[in-house]
Amino acid sequence: MLTIAIEPVTAEELADLSDTDTDTVRSTLRALREQAAAERRGFTFTELASGWVMQSSPDVAEDVTRFANRDVSHRLSAAALETLAIVAYRQPVSRSQVSALRGVNVDGVVRLLEQRGYIEERGRAEGPGQPILYGTTELFLDRLGLASVSELPPIESFLPNLDAARTIADSFTPSTELDVEEASEPDNTTSDEAEDDGGE
Repeated sequence: MLTIAIEPVTAEELADLSDTDTDTVRSTLRALREQAAAERRGFTFTELASGWVMQSSPDVAEDVTRFANRDVSHRLSAAALETLAIVAYRQPVSRSQVSALRGVNVDGVVRLLEQRGYIEERGRAEGPGQPILYGTTELFLDRLGLASVSELPPIESFLPNLDAARTIADSFTPSTELDVEEASEPDNTTSDEAEDDGGE
């Protein structure tokens, strides 16, 4: 069943189809997962937020990724991925909060991610206007091979250590002259909307 399933299948569904109980299905899948790992199989059984899937083993991830990326264009633009990352780590979060963090208008990106099913409304914030708050979906977790957002790598792992940060800071020298023409230009906020409308 998991071999031909396109989407994750819950233990309850598998139990119903195989005419057995849910606990037996879960214990069997976990035993199969341990067996596949012990025998260094090219596949494994993974429990995601929305059910179980049969997928390639992390040991062959590099080869599978190289195969999957042959002549395939990226589905999401860099702007969309950045926005999705902010929602994932700061959820629930409003569009204005994401825009403040990215420094650009993200209305178009948020609409795209919502249409793709990666984010969804999680309620409204208190205060003026009661803006919509967004969070990630089960589809987002499934695409990353996670069971919950708690399995996301800690954001600190993406940040440079203190010594590296000081080195980066020291590499920038303060400007001693002000470009009058550049300073007189208005500070226009850019938008990702045009980029993501054609980000397919």
